[in-house]
Amino acid sequence: MANEKTTTMKNRKIAIIGLDSVPPELMFQKLLNKLPNIKKMYERGLHGNLVTCHPPITVPAWMVMMTGKNPGKLGIYGFRHRRGYVYKDGYIVNSTHVKEETVWQVLGQEGKKSIVLGIPPGYPPKQIENCEIVSCFITPSMDKAFTNPPELKNEVLNVSKGKYIFDVTFRTENRDAIKKELFEMTEKRFDVAEYLVKNKPWDFFIMHEIGFDRLHHAFWKFFDPTHPKYVAGNQYEHLDEEYYKMVDGRIGNLVTLFGEDCLTFVLSDHGSKGMHGAFCVNQWLEKEGYLAFKTPPSGVTDIEKADIDWSKTKAWGWGGYYARIFFNVEGREPNGIIDPKDLESEKKKLADKINNSIVDDKGRKMRNSVFEPDELYGTALGDKPDLMAYFGDLNWRSAGTVGHDSLYLFENDTGPDDSVHSMNGIFLMYDPKRNLGGRELRGLRIEDIAPTLLSMYGIQVPKDSIDGHVLEEVVRA
Repeated sequence: MANEKTTTMKNRKIAIIGLDSVPPELMFQKLLNKLPNIKKMYERGLHGNLVTCHPPITVPAWMVMMTGKNPGKLGIYGFRHRRGYVYKDGYIVNSTHVKEETVWQVLGQEGKKSIVLGIPPGYPPKQIENCEIVSCFITPSMDKAFTNPPELKNEVLNVSKGKYIFDVTFRTENRDAIKKELFEMTEKRFDVAEYLVKNKPWDFFIMHEIGFDRLHHAFWKFFDPTHPKYVAGNQYEHLDEEYYKMVDGRIGNLVTLFGEDCLTFVLSDHGSKGMHGAFCVNQWLEKEGYLAFKTPPSGVTDIEKADIDWSKTKAWGWGGYYARIFFNVEGREPNGIIDPKDLESEKKKLADKINNSIVDDKGRKMRNSVFEPDELYGTALGDKPDLMAYFGDLNWRSAGTVGHDSLYLFENDTGPDDSVHSMNGIFLMYDPKRNLGGRELRGLRIEDIAPTLLSMYGIQVPKDSIDGHVLEEVVRA
């Protein structure tokens, strides 16, 4: 990213409050009148739906936002990746897998100081010039080094009274425990955010709160009347309002601390919506003749622990918010059987089946989508799947486990879960010095945030190396 300067920002600061998984339907519609600080920013600032990347997952979405590069250029397609072409070895993405420059790295090279609190994947924390970093929710424990510089860790622990919480256990039936820890985690995050804003020099501030994502996964069926499992009058019926109001108050405190010379953005990486169920992709692949077992599973079994007959298997899949489908290719996989010259035609045949022949539990045709990474991204680096499949417009998860009595599950096969991800996140920009009229902006994409921020700092953005575009309406506002 080039360093030609303009005078756009002069001495003004920019702050981003990142709220994971917040959909516009909740924050801008259902709850807006209960959130006085967000409402003020909404009515005086600019707002819109922020269309996320494919796939709509926390990792890679925040890095897409902060680099302007799509997941294919990043080589990151979710939290977990297959290692090369082996059958049963995967790895979890961390900060070392992000090779592209983030906004704060570019700003650091320009002599501008940044505070980065919890942006995923942020563990292990990178040593970046002019940057104070606290790592993210994938941090294994407080015992690890989780800050840059290292001595910042003691300050974080002091502010959080010795217990900084990176994440909560949310796929459990103990909803009272989730609620208690969720509120405690978020309060501590904002305590640390306020401390850093007040005590560290900065030109750019960004924080991430994972609590919204956990709230939605653990409690969506309790507060959404359209959820298949909603029961009116339950004890958590207004928990969304309670949590959002608590965070709204903390956002108000932060915006005051930012001061009059700071532009504030409130952004989410994708949205959320109620989960209809999970579709057992590997059982369907077996039914269609793509997957074979030497010994049929006697109970619910992870696909990586199943006794697969690779001499008769063409394809298998991983579960999650979407299905990652891998083909068993001769000369690529250890026991591949598909001739490499037939791979493209096999992809097209299977994609056609997924798009056109799968029905839901009521016999209705599912609204499925299948993507081939190289076609989707233009360039697809790293350990990519052969196909990416969304089931039921993302209302249905992909269940990778086998040994179920049906193709359709009504719980997540990895634990209790009420929500899935959606393609629209939120965009909100607020300038305390000016009333921008509450205008709605359209056509906002997550890739556009990084180049827009750099342009606001007067750094010219090279058009040939990133996927996003400068949002001129935002820069000129």
